[in-house]
Amino acid sequence: MSGPLPRVSGQEVVRALERAGFVVVGTRGSHRKLRHAERARVVIIPLHHELASGTLRSILRQAGMSPDEFRQLIT
Repeated sequence: MSGPLPRVSGQEVVRALERAGFVVVGTRGSHRKLRHAERARVVIIPLHHELASGTLRSILRQAGMSPDEFRQLIT
């Protein structure tokens, strides 16, 4: 089910990553910091109303997640 990434807000990305096992460890300004306990990955999410596709792609790369895995988490 490849194709363009969905248009989502920063808060929707945070909720999806929490379902994948990430935990919010801090907030600074308009950015949330999430850490995955098992894989020791850290991801910074800007809390914008709509994330640019390049920003979302970078977040998924940092999280070690494919676009298809992400799509399953937001549905």
